Amino acid sequence: MSPLTYGDVKAAADRIAGRVRPVALAHADPGEVRTARRGPLDGRAAEPCEVWLALEFMQHTGSFKARGAQNFLQAHREAKTLPDAGVTIASGGNAGLACAWAAKEQGVTATVFLPATAPAVKVAGLRGFGADVRLVGTEYADALAACEDFAATTGALASHAYDHPLIAAGAGTVLEEILQQVPDLDTVVVAVGGGGLFAGVATAAHHHGVRVVAVEPENCRALNAAIAAGRPVDVTVDSVASDALGARRASAMALYAAQQADVHSVLVPDSEIVRTRRALWDHRRIAVEHAAATALAALTTAPHPAPAAATSAGYRPAEGEKVAVVLCGANTDPGDLAHKRDRG
Repeated sequence: MSPLTYGDVKAAADRIAGRVRPVALAHADPGEVRTARRGPLDGRAAEPCEVWLALEFMQHTGSFKARGAQNFLQAHREAKTLPDAGVTIASGGNAGLACAWAAKEQGVTATVFLPATAPAVKVAGLRGFGADVRLVGTEYADALAACEDFAATTGALASHAYDHPLIAAGAGTVLEEILQQVPDLDTVVVAVGGGGLFAGVATAAHHHGVRVVAVEPENCRALNAAIAAGRPVDVTVDSVASDALGARRASAMALYAAQQADVHSVLVPDSEIVRTRRALWDHRRIAVEHAAATALAALTTAPHPAPAAATSAGYRPAEGEKVAVVLCGANTDPGDLAHKRDRG
């Protein structure tokens, strides 16, 4: 597979214009994110950083995945390569929702394979879009194998949750929209699962000279492990955010993007992901997935060495640094947020 290029992201932006919702930005509260000093202590107060929350959970189907799905199907529509058997995808939930929505928009059938552990709210959403839902195994890899068999036997067009250039390029368009609102952005922070959002955003960020902070749960670190090994490797998947970030291995496309761009790979513990998700609800009445909270947790977790990792836990912006955090999805059951304690 050829490396993703900025031209791919620009083509995706043109292709999906008017078909997705432009991302909205909201300022973080003053002092919500602590700043690291650039220079020595001299008695003056630290200059604050500027942090925006990119509210991509307000996107169609509740996550950034709608961008890639729309780009994928629209590109095949233009090329006249959409088969009568429709499209099929394996997903932890969000990619399937996006595929089902885009398929409905294009008037084609979607068959979606999910692990049996997928949240019920995502399964219900898929059926609401008219998708044929197949529950297989307990991990994304199980659903993917079943999806590949289905595509081979029926002729359905096989999409992918993250490892396809059209999918990743579509996801990368979110940074183009952020930069239209904050043209002097220094850093963008994204949660990483298999690497579709990361690959698209990092490719665009490299073109614009923007730093990328790639955030993963400590026990769900496919990209972090790939960077350390210099190649994609299998990792264990054991996190409160694994329903959305639970890829066993990052894509080669994501690793290539990480090796080209200015990327900081950081890890955060589940306890901080849960705390951050609760804080978004308590202070803003935003109910997001644990995956979305993972990105913000990197800025609110105190940096410290992360055992057995190639990098540290948490990211502390420098004085005056302008940072956008992508809150990537909200397909979650908010019932636990109504209780005093989030039970994950």
